[in-house]
Amino acid sequence: MTKTAFVAIVGCPNVGKSSLLNRMLGQKVAIVTQKPQTTRTRIMGVLTKGETQLVFTDTPGYHRPKTKLGEKMIKAVGEGIAGIDAALFVVEPEGEIRETELELLKRLKAEKAPVVLAINKIDTIKQKEKLMERIVQFTGVYDFEAVVPVSALKDENIDLLIGELEKLSYESVHFFPDDTLTDQPERVLAGEIIREKMLLLLDKEVPHGVAVSIEKMRERPAGGIMDVEATIYCEKDTHKGIIIGKKGDMLKRISTKARVDMENFFQCKINLQCWVKVKEGWRNREGIIHNFGLD
Repeated sequence: MTKTAFVAIVGCPNVGKSSLLNRMLGQKVAIVTQKPQTTRTRIMGVLTKGETQLVFTDTPGYHRPKTKLGEKMIKAVGEGIAGIDAALFVVEPEGEIRETELELLKRLKAEKAPVVLAINKIDTIKQKEKLMERIVQFTGVYDFEAVVPVSALKDENIDLLIGELEKLSYESVHFFPDDTLTDQPERVLAGEIIREKMLLLLDKEVPHGVAVSIEKMRERPAGGIMDVEATIYCEKDTHKGIIIGKKGDMLKRISTKARVDMENFFQCKINLQCWVKVKEGWRNREGIIHNFGLD
């Protein structure tokens, strides 16, 4: 008998939700950076192990929004936890419980779905008693199905975490073919790879004010080479200059790193061309947010 569980991965920004998803799948389907609010929309990943299929939804970091885009991201979190079979609540290994984390736990409680707590980044802790303090903190405010300390970076306890989530599956047909990895279209994946490189290479506010539109993605008739044309949109002329860089140096670095990742993912040669355009204040313009597929 086959089993399935739909699992929402939730938590505050920059706790490692996307890294954890990639590690559990064994393949990168979500971009990862050290900057908060990297994930903007819900990203689905599918893990099929034997008779059990776990369908993950990686949601944006739960925060108090300051822009229309931020509001859309929080809406995506709410939609991501609606009607789920289970939730994977991800936190960092040290610090105090945030108000936003308590708010998120309140929303999960309303869904009446079992929640597994994953304490990520345990490789960063020098004093292991800090980890026990963290466990006591969270188990004191919520009744979790299980608590699993993990490190997405070092691949620690990932199999244990998957095992706990498999326990929450139920008898059901598999909703996706067993070799499915994600529901993200190739164009979306290509655009996210480019945006990831900007988040990694650019400082301060610039990368958070960018969006990437893939205008063309077509394999050549002879095969073996895919032509990809992308437009990078930013909010200010000054940002455009920073993205392009002196004599186009920064845009070349972004494109080169993105091309390498695309070739690894799509398993073919990539001819990538990128352009930069300005759309002022797009993060507060409903129509543009919709056109970028971020709602």
